[in-house]
Amino acid sequence: MTDQLQRFLFDDFQIRGEIAHANDSFNEIVKNHDFTPEVANVVGELLVATTLLTAMLKFEGKIAVQLQGDGPLKMAVINADQNLQVRGTARVEGETAGLSFSQLVGKGHMMITITPDDGERYQGIVDLNNDSLSSCLENYFQQSEQLPTRVILHAGIAPKAQAAGILIQTLPASSETHEEDFQHVCALAHTVKAEELYDLTPEDLLFRLYHQETVRLFDTQPITYKCSCSKERCLSSLASIAPEEINELIKEHGAIEMHCEYCASDYRFEVNDLQILLGGTDNQQH
Repeated sequence: MTDQLQRFLFDDFQIRGEIAHANDSFNEIVKNHDFTPEVANVVGELLVATTLLTAMLKFEGKIAVQLQGDGPLKMAVINADQNLQVRGTARVEGETAGLSFSQLVGKGHMMITITPDDGERYQGIVDLNNDSLSSCLENYFQQSEQLPTRVILHAGIAPKAQAAGILIQTLPASSETHEEDFQHVCALAHTVKAEELYDLTPEDLLFRLYHQETVRLFDTQPITYKCSCSKERCLSSLASIAPEEINELIKEHGAIEMHCEYCASDYRFEVNDLQILLGGTDNQQH
């Protein structure tokens, strides 16, 4: 399956849905990190969850979904924008082998930060007091939007990196039989095996699940991995440091080295690389 998001709508029910596949993006995120399978699984599920959330943005901007806890998985974060360009990383302290989701994160919270290109930033926070990321997300939707939502997430790195998920959500208007309809749709969604979710196209999967219903599919949207780090961004951040401090760092270490926590890229700046930066800063001070 190519990395993509597929939206769909039940014509006879007040219910919408999304299916996301993110195998290649997941592989790009984990390949440069020495994550255990347990940590990688959480990162993969978080990646899929973020793409499902991003599909709800009605504006241009960015979204970050971050887990923070007191377990060995101290932090995991996925960044995305309205074009479903994604990146992510995690920070681990301690042993993680054989641990469940709740054991990995311990006590903590999930932060969903939405930053529109135009407008005010919004942040929602929900406690990580459930035994799965899916149920934590369902709690978030219940608290923030009061819309019953079911989320199914699967991810793993053996035998290869695979990550996919389904979101089923109530629309604001509902019929007298809506609760029964919603339970019916969710019950069928929960019969999906991980392998089916990984391997079947959205069309085939939806037909297998809901061949007795009328399901309308919308255009797919590609999901792509893209890290925003660059040599230019590193130089821009160095420009905020006083020239005297930069010179001291070069004298002490011979060069300035910077590391991207997301893609694990390393950037090295020697004195010749920083002459324009230092000269430009000096000129501004005189």
